[in-house]
Amino acid sequence: MKEFVISEAQAETAVLVGLVTQTQDERKTKEYLDELEFLAHTAGAVTVKRFTQKVNGPNSVTYVGKGKLEEIRAYIEAEEEAEREIGMVIFDDELSAKQLRNIEKELKVKILDRTSLILDIFAMRAQTANAKTQVELAQYRYMLPRLQRLWTHLERQGGGSGSGGGKGSVGLRGPGETQLEMDRRIILNRMSLLKQRLADIDRQKTTQRSNRGRMIRVALVGYTNVGKSTLMNLLAKSEVFAENKLFATLDTTVRKVIIDNLPFLLSDTVGFIRKLPTDLVESFKSTLDEVREADLLLHVVDIAHPDFEEQIQVVEKTLADLGCGEKPSMIVFNKIDAYRWVEKDEDDLTPGGKENVSLADLMKTWMARRSENCIFISAREKKNIEELKKVLYAKVRELHVQKYPYNDFLFDKYEEDEP
Repeated sequence: MKEFVISEAQAETAVLVGLVTQTQDERKTKEYLDELEFLAHTAGAVTVKRFTQKVNGPNSVTYVGKGKLEEIRAYIEAEEEAEREIGMVIFDDELSAKQLRNIEKELKVKILDRTSLILDIFAMRAQTANAKTQVELAQYRYMLPRLQRLWTHLERQGGGSGSGGGKGSVGLRGPGETQLEMDRRIILNRMSLLKQRLADIDRQKTTQRSNRGRMIRVALVGYTNVGKSTLMNLLAKSEVFAENKLFATLDTTVRKVIIDNLPFLLSDTVGFIRKLPTDLVESFKSTLDEVREADLLLHVVDIAHPDFEEQIQVVEKTLADLGCGEKPSMIVFNKIDAYRWVEKDEDDLTPGGKENVSLADLMKTWMARRSENCIFISAREKKNIEELKKVLYAKVRELHVQKYPYNDFLFDKYEEDEP
């Protein structure tokens, strides 16, 4: 079966395409394309050009208008003449099978959308059998409704039985089965097998969670690439893989952490992202169960990101969709060492923007809004980590006493050996 997602980490050149609509202004479109470029870079592609178009909504046939599609094609042909081949065109939204077929026919290069790009990164990042199974299932879910475009180069076989034969006749099975129908059946059977494997894994994970003893469970959640794994390594003294790329962590890692005389379990989970494919949420159920069963959520936020407030909203919406919106939580603003702002001149009377807010003012605003449920740190520079531990200790101890009132698990004092 022909592949239609990136499967190699070689540096291919890519063109990005996004829309400016009534619900998505130019600023937001630019931020989405910045993120799409970061996704492409993570997958191993180099972005050389961006195209945007102002429309009311995506064209149901070609996503962008006919004129814009011709403009993209002219650019690709010009680059090819200059011996700078364009490897792919990546669209910022999920494309239907019809859109994919028509765009590919017009541009004659590899066409990807945001979903297929994220799925490819997940496939590249998956290390364990659990993650690989979940990613494979998500890929098949995405592929199934788009099968037809993979076989447009083949003529349908007439095959069937009955007086009419040919397309639409009864009995298109066995030797007379079309390649498309055969692939569909193979994929459905494979998906059924993967679902059974994930059900078995889910039962194993449930058993493992039930055997963890009477300890409070804390889950690190947040947008992708906000520093969850770095914070995990700092608190748990573990070696979870951390990198300045999207979706560095796919498998949930659980570690026992002891602060003072209080032991608890800390889990590092997969990061969320805008326009997260529903197939991924469905396939990663066993991984996200760590979030569902957590007693406390530490929502890690990259405060240095210019659009961190929208990232907070994306994570909170995803948590609400998972049924975790009402869980006890606190926000951990990370990367204060990377925060930048522009001070206004004293004689500048124009209204200030987000870029003019100092870190001190931002901290006052959020501390007033969230009371004791937020803290500002730098995991990389190890700033305010001791303060975080104190707050975390108080919250976990309160939850521990409530959940296990008769559990004599807390010991007098935990003395850590100095290295």
